[in-house]
Amino acid sequence: MGNRPDELRALLDSVAKQDGDPVRVVVVGNGSPVPEVPDGVRTVELPENLGIPGGRNVGIEAFGPGGRDVDILLFLDDDGLLAHHDTAELCRRAFAADPELGIISFRIADPETGDTQRRHVPRLRAADPMRSSRVTTFLGGANAVRTKVFADAGVLPDAFFYAHEETDLAWRALDAGWMIDYRSDMVLYHPTTAPSRHAVYHRMVARNRVWLARRNLPALLVPLYLGVWMLLTLLRRPSRPALKAWFGGFREGWTTPCGPRRPMKWRTVWRLTRLGRPPVI
Repeated sequence: MGNRPDELRALLDSVAKQDGDPVRVVVVGNGSPVPEVPDGVRTVELPENLGIPGGRNVGIEAFGPGGRDVDILLFLDDDGLLAHHDTAELCRRAFAADPELGIISFRIADPETGDTQRRHVPRLRAADPMRSSRVTTFLGGANAVRTKVFADAGVLPDAFFYAHEETDLAWRALDAGWMIDYRSDMVLYHPTTAPSRHAVYHRMVARNRVWLARRNLPALLVPLYLGVWMLLTLLRRPSRPALKAWFGGFREGWTTPCGPRRPMKWRTVWRLTRLGRPPVI
């Protein structure tokens, strides 16, 4: 968004310090000019804000259709910072060692305290952020993706704009036979924040949750998944304005186009279940 030039520069410096072969970098200005960047960093400035998935898709295409000019793509939020110099090399080794591995989700830690928020551990059993494991989704601003995943599963859903775009891609990748790992040793420093700081949070979360189900789940599971999430939302006792926005988004999710429907195979449902997160929650 062009409003964090100092943080962006620190991130780019942390990428430049990675061990092994140099990492090629593209910075996408999502509806804004790109601040000054180091020599060798490519920039793309979009005339309008395409949202998180739309901006990341532009970054993918900067490396050829579907990112095919490279083997691995890292996606890093501009206010993040790679904590260690070996992260890129660890990614290379992980993908080389496991041909089924399609996506790696990094651990996000607060730079001051080192703490990892539960919501940043992409599994239900999130009490121990230091435990690496197979997972069923990933963190959008701190991950690495094998570019073959985009060829098999497609890119991120542009229309989502914000919220759940990672889970949409994760489910499609798992359905195509790829696996996802959460790695606690691959760390992105990022200040502790609340997702509700975004004005559109409650509406987008609800709308995109419905779209996610409509696009990807077998018909039998759609009402189960959405019913569970409605119950969880009510149990969290959001404020009256937040609840109004949530139900408005929920209604919008049913009344607006969600994109192509490609329900996952039942064997993928079983895979998600074995990984500890059946697609009803």
